[in-house]
Amino acid sequence: MGERQKFLCGNAVSKGIAIAKAYRYEPLDLKVSKSKCDKEETEAECRRFQSAREQAKEELQTLYAALEEEHPDQAKIFVAHQEVLEDEEMTEETENVIKEDCLTAESAVDTIFNQYADLLKQVEDPLIAGRAADLLDVKARVLRLLLGKEEKRLDHFAEDVIVVAHDLLPSDTANLDRDHVKGLITEVGGSNSHCAILARSFSLPAILGAEDAMTQIQDGQDLILDGLSGQIWLDFSQEEKEQYEQKRQLWKKQIEEEQTYLLRPGATKDEVKIALGINVGSDAYDTAGAAYDFIGLFRTEFLYMENDHMPTEEEQFSVYRRILEGAKGKPVTLRTLDIGGDKTLPYFSLPKEDNPFLGERALRLCFSHMEIFETQMRAALRASVYGNLQIMFPMVGSMEDIRRAKEAVRKVMDALKQEGIAYDPKVKIGVMIEVPSLALQADLVAQEVDFASIGSNDLTQYVCAADRMNAAMEPYYQTYAPAMVRLLGFVFESFQKANKPISVCGEMAGNPKGAALLVGLGARKLSMNAAMLAAVKAELARHRIDELEKMAKTCQKLCTEKEIKEQMEM
Repeated sequence: MGERQKFLCGNAVSKGIAIAKAYRYEPLDLKVSKSKCDKEETEAECRRFQSAREQAKEELQTLYAALEEEHPDQAKIFVAHQEVLEDEEMTEETENVIKEDCLTAESAVDTIFNQYADLLKQVEDPLIAGRAADLLDVKARVLRLLLGKEEKRLDHFAEDVIVVAHDLLPSDTANLDRDHVKGLITEVGGSNSHCAILARSFSLPAILGAEDAMTQIQDGQDLILDGLSGQIWLDFSQEEKEQYEQKRQLWKKQIEEEQTYLLRPGATKDEVKIALGINVGSDAYDTAGAAYDFIGLFRTEFLYMENDHMPTEEEQFSVYRRILEGAKGKPVTLRTLDIGGDKTLPYFSLPKEDNPFLGERALRLCFSHMEIFETQMRAALRASVYGNLQIMFPMVGSMEDIRRAKEAVRKVMDALKQEGIAYDPKVKIGVMIEVPSLALQADLVAQEVDFASIGSNDLTQYVCAADRMNAAMEPYYQTYAPAMVRLLGFVFESFQKANKPISVCGEMAGNPKGAALLVGLGARKLSMNAAMLAAVKAELARHRIDELEKMAKTCQKLCTEKEIKEQMEM
């Protein structure tokens, strides 16, 4: 262990405070060196692979059954793992390298699963990139069974602990001893990793991305995990410990109060209704039951990123229909294909560009490949009769973009009508406002579309000219920059005058204080990660609408993000 530090810092991905001893978790060493077998042994290696695959499926079914009743949404992680094992393409490729390259089953699994995981890791969208963890988790399970090693688990402790690890896979965290595991710390991972998602669902404080945690923290060491500030205290006095215990009790009381708001309608203290929605991927689920009013962002790129081929019309139609039926009549906003930048597809060649984030991506890419766009529109429109569908175009930069996309939809509608295929002719068409050129003409945009949704993440990135994925640019990527606050106010005002609905689906909407500012600026619809619904509802219920509007008006006159953040702490 190096020089003793007072504390470490990381990303507070699940809020809360934990005080307990450290438990250093190091998973099994499953490193595989590339090894070969004789040609006559390849069939036996294929059988070994298939046997391990079947055993892995049985283990995953057991994990699913253990979680299904209490945490059905988290249990679906293991359905996704079973789907990986059942993926015909991956299975066939694994057997092919055994037969053709004479690799052992272990080497073949390691090779193929790593290839697929590496492709996903290259994606900018953290939700999609996080799927690499699924592949690596499944790979580790199959390798463990092939190597005949016993599984390491975190399901039983004699005392309270804070688990410290380099990384935690979904299967590591699924069966945590929730009576004694009080917090999680890892050296890697982000807010959208499965570890973070599970931690939030279990209400476990978690700090991920804490560099050198495994070097600085000793087994059995007393720790304070501050999941509110992102600090991990390694050395503290009895007085500091008592102060944090008081802080922990206050936080626990606050969470209990917030949860009482989960199933209530979203509204301010004086009962001004705020519609609150959720953002989802390609899996069909009713995440929060009656807690949400609409699905404000359905990310269809998952369908493409998780496939080894361009999804067919029928494959897309099936998923869209499930999502719509699962929403039970609530509006579902389908964002059309958002690929480009560093969201790549292994089976589709994208243009090589010096600056791909300002290049041929999202709607622009669809314009260059209309057959892809039209296939998606056919599937979406066919599914529209099974629910309340809205179609939204991303990365729109001009009125010409809007009109061209709308014309393409009309063309598909005409074709479906001629073929006698049912669709909803009144499907609402909208845009994401995430490019400054569109935001600055929001008054004109409102006359052209049925609705809009502000993608605050990209809009901030483009307004501030700062890459949101580049840690060195963090001081320049200012979510509450004065320019952003002023621009948002103009967009809301423009849509209000046109009597057209507008929502926000970026991270700002899921931050309770950010949500309060947005409502003060004029937002009446917000969409977020389902885990943030209760906290946002509770925050909005604390303030009257006139208080929020006064705060927002003051923020629009301030000169720095620091001043705005101070004003938001009303």
